[in-house]
Amino acid sequence: MSNLTPAPKGLLPTEQPDLWFEDNAVGRMKKEIWEMNQAQLQAVLAEYGFPATGAEWAKPNAYIQTTPRWKVVENRRKNDVVFIPVGCTELHGDHLPSADDTLFVTMICEGVRRFTEKNRNGHVNLALPPLNYGAHPYHHLGMPGTVIVRETVVRELMIDVMLGLWNDGFRKQVIINNHGQLWVLESAIQEFQKRFQLPGIFQVLDWHRGVREMFRTKERGGGWDTNFVHADESETSLSLYLFPEMVDMNHAVDTEGRSYLPDGHFDKSVDPFGRPHRWSEGEGHFPIEMAATPEGVVGKARSGDARKALRPLAAILRYLTMVNDDILTAFPAGKVPPVEEVTLRKQEEMEPFLREPMSPGWRPVYALPRLGQDTLVG
Repeated sequence: MSNLTPAPKGLLPTEQPDLWFEDNAVGRMKKEIWEMNQAQLQAVLAEYGFPATGAEWAKPNAYIQTTPRWKVVENRRKNDVVFIPVGCTELHGDHLPSADDTLFVTMICEGVRRFTEKNRNGHVNLALPPLNYGAHPYHHLGMPGTVIVRETVVRELMIDVMLGLWNDGFRKQVIINNHGQLWVLESAIQEFQKRFQLPGIFQVLDWHRGVREMFRTKERGGGWDTNFVHADESETSLSLYLFPEMVDMNHAVDTEGRSYLPDGHFDKSVDPFGRPHRWSEGEGHFPIEMAATPEGVVGKARSGDARKALRPLAAILRYLTMVNDDILTAFPAGKVPPVEEVTLRKQEEMEPFLREPMSPGWRPVYALPRLGQDTLVG
């Protein structure tokens, strides 16, 4: 390790002079995954049941909605964390399915469920994807195969899903996103709390941005030829590993996005450069997708290789396991953050609503008076 660049205090060094990981549990985990070889990565993935035989949307006991009610309640009393995977229907080129984003995020969540079933007293709960059709940035407008849902509809749908899950005792909710709609999901969480003011844990994570280091290009010490954009080397590689039977590489193409402004202002999909703007923070400085990349691919899809997907998948599986564990350590099943510290409500007011659903004295959250801002549509 003597050849490593000295890292600033509190950071862990790597062989890359511009890459450090924080000296905490998350950073140490990421560094461990970063330094693994292919065999070690495959061993991690095997712990989570990969390679898998496909998504488990209809598998018994895989999701809250596909599990007998008594089992749902029994497990929730041990683990009341729920992962809510969200995706979209979007053109990903001729070589990939339009459910790509939904398949990625659900299969990742399923892996965490499989792992926690074997290794925890109560596994993480999964809610079937409320979004198979998602919100989209303006520049996607008009693309065949891309089904765009209005932002207000997506936000209200997510708020309603969150409220229904809270009413059922799932008061630690992690929305896991795999699509260019993060700002809408952030808005849903903020509006949910402004409208209802409920104690709980509410988070949203762009999973690929959460492990962005694992998408580094070869010139920056990683394993990728190009930076993550859309339906490109990265997403094709993930597809080839997770559901190869849905991929037809005979139709894969390479494209180049275009911009009217010099490079350097707007970042790529996983923010690899720390540029002033995230990709979603503007329109008009580049042609819309119909004009620039009508193929539905932005990048080098023909460079896709299943082996390249191992590192980011291993990292996100380990990270989501940590999220589940850390939430339950802070607030075991049935416990929530202090009512009067995270809301403007009183503990005595919330007591009936926080009881076990359908137990004596319990009241459904729909009977709770709202406080503060209410921007309910309709």
